Amino acid sequence: MRWFFAALGRYGTRVLFVSVFAGLLLPDLASLLRPLLPPGVAAILVLGLLRIEWTSMVGYARRPLLVGLVVAWLMVAAPIAVWAVFKLFALPDALETAVVLMACAPPILGSIAIALLLGLDAPLAIVCGLVSTLLTPITMPPLALELLGLALDVSTLDFMLRLAALVLSSFLAAALIRRWLGKERLASWGTEINGSIVLVMALLAIAIMDGVSATISERPDTVLLWLAAAYGANLLLQAIGTSCFLHLGLRRALTVGLMSGNCNMMLILATLPPDTDFDVVLFFALAQFPMYTLPALVHPVYRRLLARERRDSS
Repeated sequence: MRWFFAALGRYGTRVLFVSVFAGLLLPDLASLLRPLLPPGVAAILVLGLLRIEWTSMVGYARRPLLVGLVVAWLMVAAPIAVWAVFKLFALPDALETAVVLMACAPPILGSIAIALLLGLDAPLAIVCGLVSTLLTPITMPPLALELLGLALDVSTLDFMLRLAALVLSSFLAAALIRRWLGKERLASWGTEINGSIVLVMALLAIAIMDGVSATISERPDTVLLWLAAAYGANLLLQAIGTSCFLHLGLRRALTVGLMSGNCNMMLILATLPPDTDFDVVLFFALAQFPMYTLPALVHPVYRRLLARERRDSS
């Protein structure tokens, strides 16, 4: 069985690329897997914590100014930048709402796995991702209110407690597993753990496509516009995020860009009222396409850029 997970780890970006389309081609499977979304998010976090060296993560925790600057960009500056750019276009109200809410979301916890697959700075991704996730109930409502005029019906305290429970329980589970397996065994299973992360992310990609296939048949023009906006917003955030942090070095700057464009919209869905416009929810589903396809497309480019940076620094 180890060979299967090892293969998933080696070909992770390709597997993720295919999985997001599988959710459209297999709508019954997407519906069947839908209940896996909440536990899947926790599983990705636990596996990501098993994969990285905690000492390097602690190193970033001791650099609060750096982490604070990255988090301020992710949670405050990025939503304002996206709102300003997309205001230049005459977009439908639902699409404008969805794009800005996307930018208000913290990075996906799966960005840890993607950072590992692309050779980026996974400890930076996990530290900033966790801090951003915990701050979401504080930053998202006022930003959404000011930029969109939305009054989001959510209890900040309840949401914060749910997020804290997810993060703390995941850390506890990862710590117990690390203690049980030992550092050397975990290091030898690195590729297999990567494969497990890829498998869970692939299942989540299929699950979130539940209901999207029917919408494509009924309103293809809307789906194409929403999809173009999803790729545009993702690439815009990645480009601005990378550019703003180039002074940290290319590897860290690309990591910030990755976190900027790949936003955890499942958390936002949990805060929206039940009567939210379906077109907003549709965008959140279609926005998974750039998150799952772009890593496979840019992987060769990242490999060359990072190799060049290593040569220049040696």
